[in-house]
Amino acid sequence: MPRSRRWSIPSSTCSSRRPGARSVRSPPRPDPVAVGTAGAPSSEADSIRAGFISGVTAYVLWGFSVIFYKWLAHVPASEVIAHRIVWTVFFVGLFLVAFGRLNEVLLALRDRRVLLRLLLSASIIGINWLVFVWAIAQNQVLAVSFGYFINPLVSVMIGFLLLGERLSTGQRVAIGLAVVAIVIQATTLHGFPWISLFLACSFAAYGYVRKLTPVGASPGLFIETSLILPLGIAYVVWLEATGTGHFTDSPVDVALLLGTGIVTSLPLILFAFAARRLTLTVVGLLQYLAPSIQFALAVLVYGEPLSAERFASFALIWVALAVFSIASLRKKRPPEPVKTV
Repeated sequence: MPRSRRWSIPSSTCSSRRPGARSVRSPPRPDPVAVGTAGAPSSEADSIRAGFISGVTAYVLWGFSVIFYKWLAHVPASEVIAHRIVWTVFFVGLFLVAFGRLNEVLLALRDRRVLLRLLLSASIIGINWLVFVWAIAQNQVLAVSFGYFINPLVSVMIGFLLLGERLSTGQRVAIGLAVVAIVIQATTLHGFPWISLFLACSFAAYGYVRKLTPVGASPGLFIETSLILPLGIAYVVWLEATGTGHFTDSPVDVALLLGTGIVTSLPLILFAFAARRLTLTVVGLLQYLAPSIQFALAVLVYGEPLSAERFASFALIWVALAVFSIASLRKKRPPEPVKTV
């Protein structure tokens, strides 16, 4: 007669397991230290939080940059832009060297198509900067604010016309309201709102060209400003040689003109950091911070007149942006493709 095998069963399971039943392990309890807010891992939550703080800081700096350029209102806009180009190359170059990202620049320089697109985008953003600085010096901060409020809607129209992107009903309504707001300004303010439309359209066009250019934000800005750097240097040298420049007028002017590079590069670096960590929806909502700050500064600090007609046009834009934001949030996104190994 064969000898029976002797089974050893842990005492902790004797009272609860039936003969022949499969052992089921209970899932491990999450470590409260390793879990961040909303159930996300702490590292992911920290990354999102850092991205959100960076994004808010970038748009707040862009909004308050109006104050900085008001301090430079006594300097011609063309001279300010020349210095902005020179010192942006300097400070962005320092950033790229410090973080070992010059290889991205060298890689882009090998592609002729990329260089041509960056030359185009540099031309667009250079003119955008010129009008922006000139408008602030001419006490047209409300026009600047209006332009950057309607910029998202212009970008959507470019996507519809050039990229074949489909517009939802809410987005169509938002664009229609924006058109009405522009008509109100054109017919009641005794002049076509060309500053607002130029800033909105040029910045949207810049975004379109950069969307088609496979280069990061910081390396791209470095190459863009480097391509037009000879013009900037030549103009600054000519101004100083003829005694019409302001760079050596006073230590304050030196600091302000040098600061144009920091005011340009720092928000962009922060934005690029945020864009890699936040959803497009969050970034899209954050972009309204800058024109909101500009609007508040124009009315509350610089005392620009806000007539009932102009306020009505802004109110229409705010309604349009609310409709646009809700429509964007509700718009269904296609599922991400499943990655296979």
